[in-house]
Amino acid sequence: QVQLVESGGGLVQAGGSLRLSCEASGRFSTIKDMAWYRQVPGKQRELVASITRDGSTTYADFVKGRFTIARDNAKNTVSLQMNSLKFEDTAVYYCNVDEERLATITYWGQGTQVTVSS
Repeated sequence: QVQLVESGGGLVQAGGSLRLSCEASGRFSTIKDMAWYRQVPGKQRELVASITRDGSTTYADFVKGRFTIARDNAKNTVSLQMNSLKFEDTAVYYCNVDEERLATITYWGQGTQVTVSS
């Protein structure tokens, strides 16, 4: 069982920066992919960025060049450095991880609010 807790969300002015962090805890096997998603009320949750255990990254087009995802396997954490924030980035951001077992298990954090003022 993996428990995920996000932190770092808040209110920031357009053009500013925030760093989100997610820590995995509990009893679990090897964590595979880790990712950040975001969701606006009334819309579907969308992938922001993902990272494999060996560090290979993938970014959504709307954050390329502005956001950076990173992980620390020793600490079981994943972060999302968000620079040049735009009003459109306002959303609830969710941490997502896949645990390697006989069948992969996916876990979600509770979400952290990011609000960008224009």
